[in-house]
Amino acid sequence: MADSEQTQIVTRAGEMALITGDRVHCLELALGDEVERRHIVTPLGLKIGRTAPAEIVVADAEISRSHCMILPKNEELWVSDLGSTNGTFIDGSRVEKATMLPVGSVLQVGKRTFKHEWRTRAEIETSNEFDRELQVAASYVKALLPPPTNEGPVRAEWIYLPSAKLGGDAFGYGRLSDELFVGYLVDVAGHGAGAAMHAVAVMNQLRQRALPNTDMAQPELVLSTLNELFQMEDHAGFYFTIWYGVYNVRTRELTYASGGHHASYLVPADRTAAFPLRTKNVIIGAMPAMDFRQETVTLPPGASLYVFSDGVYEIIDRDGKQWAIDDFVDLILADAEPGVAEPDRLYREVTSRAQPHTLDDDFSLVVLTFD
Repeated sequence: MADSEQTQIVTRAGEMALITGDRVHCLELALGDEVERRHIVTPLGLKIGRTAPAEIVVADAEISRSHCMILPKNEELWVSDLGSTNGTFIDGSRVEKATMLPVGSVLQVGKRTFKHEWRTRAEIETSNEFDRELQVAASYVKALLPPPTNEGPVRAEWIYLPSAKLGGDAFGYGRLSDELFVGYLVDVAGHGAGAAMHAVAVMNQLRQRALPNTDMAQPELVLSTLNELFQMEDHAGFYFTIWYGVYNVRTRELTYASGGHHASYLVPADRTAAFPLRTKNVIIGAMPAMDFRQETVTLPPGASLYVFSDGVYEIIDRDGKQWAIDDFVDLILADAEPGVAEPDRLYREVTSRAQPHTLDDDFSLVVLTFD
């Protein structure tokens, strides 16, 4: 489900001896489900465009052939738009003339965002090694995710785009028995390889469908067992939230429980409303011997369930508004687009509204449709 567009770097000056001093200007490119790539800005500058001879070539239809130019001047970086069709933006504001790109600011061209950093070579080497570790962890998580399915009584589609820092999102679904279908999403607090590996450990327990002395068809018991198995004091301080549901194909009943997680939303086929499904339980791993509760709802034919992490809606939009979950629910209720997967539609809608630098958490969304 990840963006298939690729970014190719054509180095004109590379890391030549033209760069002086210990610190260098870097543009750190966020690539959705890949770790960020760092590009040193030499005294010759860098051009971004859709085709060579740009130094950074991005295969994105929203980027012009020669889109923008980044030039160093008096130890600062300046950005000039080169008459692009869709514009160049710094922290959400369109570049109308040569504009300084402050350290820490975000440059957006098309769907790509670059963060300006001022780094030592040692920091670059350390960061590159760290990114390689994150890439391995992200690949491991993705390898465990179930494939989308368009067959059976429950259809599933999803999008998983880890942030450059890599969070602790993971999810899964599948049959418990001939009549029972399970779906869940886990969100470990924190970022980095440690959070991702903790999510993998939880996910592996759930994928085996065999927690010790636990009826996997009872969400309240599943959360209780996970809480005992993953106490934060025994797991490097990591804790997590979870939404877990079991659907009975014969009765059309969905039994669910959430541990510290926000609601998932049930949307009928006519898309007239979105019903929050949440139980007020504590987060998993914070306190031992806690009681959890579950609830049950009957699903109408054709209803869809939206299960997602908070990285989907915790953004600041281009008008400076901090979003709440209700803002994302409004997008859910908008008309579906023929030929476009629902998770892809929602990702596009969120990214078109968000200030790029606020998309700093994993974007994980699962849509289950019950025929």
